[in-house]
Amino acid sequence: MKTTLDIRDDLLRRAKVEAARQGKTLTRMIEEGLALRLRPVQSVRRELPPLPVSHRGGGLLPGIDPSSNCSMFDAADQE
Repeated sequence: MKTTLDIRDDLLRRAKVEAARQGKTLTRMIEEGLALRLRPVQSVRRELPPLPVSHRGGGLLPGIDPSSNCSMFDAADQE
């Protein structure tokens, strides 16, 4: 199907250069771009690697609340 598009001059120049570099037509570049944007989004859930866990003893100093950002920042400022 033939159609008319208004495309920014700078974008069109870049697309023409890239199409020539790849040995493709501008039409083919536009078709590929549209196909990429219109493909269905597939949610791929991959298993995350396990987080490292420290088995060292110790912990927070008394008076530091691990659920409070302010408490953690205050403790960091005192060091």
